[in-house]
Amino acid sequence: MTTADGLAAPSGRRAAPAPTTTPVREGRRARRRADNLRGWLYCAPFLIAFGLFLIWPTLYGFWMSFTGTSLAGTNTGFVGLDNWVEALGDANVWTSLGNTVWFTVLSSIPLVVIALVLAVLVNIGLPGQWFWRLAFFMPFLMASTVASKFWNWMYNPQLGLINTFLGWFGITGPTWLQDPNTAMIAVVIMTVWWTIGFNFLLYLAALQNIPETLYEAASLDGAGAWRKFRSITLPQLAPTTVLVLVLQILASLKIFDQIYQMTGGGPGGTTRPVLLYIYEVGFTGYRLGYASAISYIFFFLIIIISIVYMVIGARRSVKA
Repeated sequence: MTTADGLAAPSGRRAAPAPTTTPVREGRRARRRADNLRGWLYCAPFLIAFGLFLIWPTLYGFWMSFTGTSLAGTNTGFVGLDNWVEALGDANVWTSLGNTVWFTVLSSIPLVVIALVLAVLVNIGLPGQWFWRLAFFMPFLMASTVASKFWNWMYNPQLGLINTFLGWFGITGPTWLQDPNTAMIAVVIMTVWWTIGFNFLLYLAALQNIPETLYEAASLDGAGAWRKFRSITLPQLAPTTVLVLVLQILASLKIFDQIYQMTGGGPGGTTRPVLLYIYEVGFTGYRLGYASAISYIFFFLIIIISIVYMVIGARRSVKA
């Protein structure tokens, strides 16, 4: 039907709907499901290993902390919070935690400051940069046993290189690892020498990512080397410094290898960290349940530190 001007009048019926694309959608969904299944199959070996060797031991160890499990094979069953209460009242736990914190304080500061200084010296163009990079990083590649045995010889009171060097100047060197006043310092020196290469590389990479235009603009304004370092380099390195400091604190809190191999926690327990005490309680004293409780107290301490770092990082991101 048409109107007087020749235009078609509306018929009152709606146009037929376009053909649906259900087969296309179903095909896409099928391909997506196949891709997801293939992805899970690729991840399955890792997920199985992750569950067997991390998730399950973590859960089982937490349950063990509420039992009287012994390495001797006896099991007194569920003891509730007895292990936790005993651990919180154990003077040796707090002493070993204090030793761990003291080692962390002594080692973290030089491992940040010295690593920064070394990275700056290499970055400004010292002759033979390849040699300095190799020299600063190579100790980090050593196994803990090799580094510990090397420094055990260095600290030997009679034959060690350090006391021999001091003797050339008429100085009687201490018994480094047997003296309670020097044992922890000796382990810290060894740790700084051994692990500083990793922090050095992080700082060097961060320095090389600072735009050169910032220094050129500062030079045009008459800024000297110290002013550039204080106003440009340090602020630009702030995120790296936070990262290095947190990683170093977490690594130092988990100190075990070099102390076990160099001092065994002595003399008189003055260098015994909490992980070594957990080892002694669990594998020498056979009290696995009690050792698990101490482990999880220490674990929660590390979690708290990690949360504090994430909060600080989030606030820095918001301000930025």
